[in-house]
Amino acid sequence: MSGSTSSSAEIGPVRACTVSRDVQLFDLLIEDMEALLGEHWGDLGLAEAAVFLSQPEASALDFIALAIDDSDEARMDELLALIGLARARRVKVVLIADDISPAALHRLLRNGAHEFVPYPLPEGELAAAVDRLKRGTGPAAPQGADGAVTLRPNGDGVILAVHGLAGGVGATTFAVNLAWELATLEREKARAPRVCLVDLGLQFGSVATYLDLPRREPVLEILSDASTLDQESFGQALVRFEERLHVFTAPPDLLPLDLVGPEEVQRILDIACDHFDFVVIDLPQAVTHWSETVLQAAQVFFALVELDMRSAQNTLRLKRALQSEDLPFEKLRFVLNRAPKFADMQGKSRARRLAESLGITLDLHMPDGGRAVAQACDHGMPLSSHSAKNPLRREIAKLARSLYAVGQSDADAA
Repeated sequence: MSGSTSSSAEIGPVRACTVSRDVQLFDLLIEDMEALLGEHWGDLGLAEAAVFLSQPEASALDFIALAIDDSDEARMDELLALIGLARARRVKVVLIADDISPAALHRLLRNGAHEFVPYPLPEGELAAAVDRLKRGTGPAAPQGADGAVTLRPNGDGVILAVHGLAGGVGATTFAVNLAWELATLEREKARAPRVCLVDLGLQFGSVATYLDLPRREPVLEILSDASTLDQESFGQALVRFEERLHVFTAPPDLLPLDLVGPEEVQRILDIACDHFDFVVIDLPQAVTHWSETVLQAAQVFFALVELDMRSAQNTLRLKRALQSEDLPFEKLRFVLNRAPKFADMQGKSRARRLAESLGITLDLHMPDGGRAVAQACDHGMPLSSHSAKNPLRREIAKLARSLYAVGQSDADAA
């Protein structure tokens, strides 16, 4: 390891520096820096970094890795000043954070840190963060001079929420393909409904993966402080898929679920509804303190289950929780994924008994799409592009047409 920038200069240019109260507290960071940069990196204390970043030669650095833990939160002003100095020299900042509060993380990211990697460092995450800094994180398709999506106002968004009541029931697959089918109902783009797909899975949301899209940094800023959210900032956070579907992805890094609150979520929904005809929300499996916000706002709330004990028990828990709080449980539309086939009379009987025992109605039966579904997700493609004749795709397309038809009839009646 290079003990300082001056000693590193003897063996070659210093490309990056760690900045911390004591780098020995972050031994995994030392190992990753050596693996990534060899001897071409240095280490600075907080006071040394402030002096060095004030000098013109600091501009030669590719990035600094600012390593902090909960003991450093008392020095927040000093940390923010360091980030400001780095940005002034156009030096990227990778934040290595060990057990700091969401509020502190929010302030550091809002004030200019470019990347966040939790400590202990997951394998390969520092290298991935540095790679993202080199490549930049931008939209998959041209979206205007500054990379932002230009939004058209006067939307009257219908909110369609999707919630999987057990892991692996196919909720994200359902949400992604429903949004895409809605966005492509009309051959002419100008006549097609405007659709926004919002991934609120703050920790493990996979909408971006299923559509092979980048995760944009402005998403984190919006989730952290939606009070300043407007049309322009929302557009900067969106990415387009195939020039048809607008996507608000999950943030690039894993975040605590309590980083956002009901006010932030409501603001996002309001802006999205003002600019889109349909807003499809992919919810995390966990029930959060803002889940009620989505439930109350949604015109249709799809709850996906399978024909198994997990789904039955979780449905019962959710039913009890909503009814105990006097929340609209009746708004839920239960979707049985991987439903029994037409000739599977035993399976159909089990589904009927499940619904009766839980006191619910299985409103939709989605067939098992087989291996093609997993393959489409792995390739970042909707089912219509990967396997157009897949039975699951056909049922989702049929649902999209019926939702669109209801919306059209309501508009005509108005």
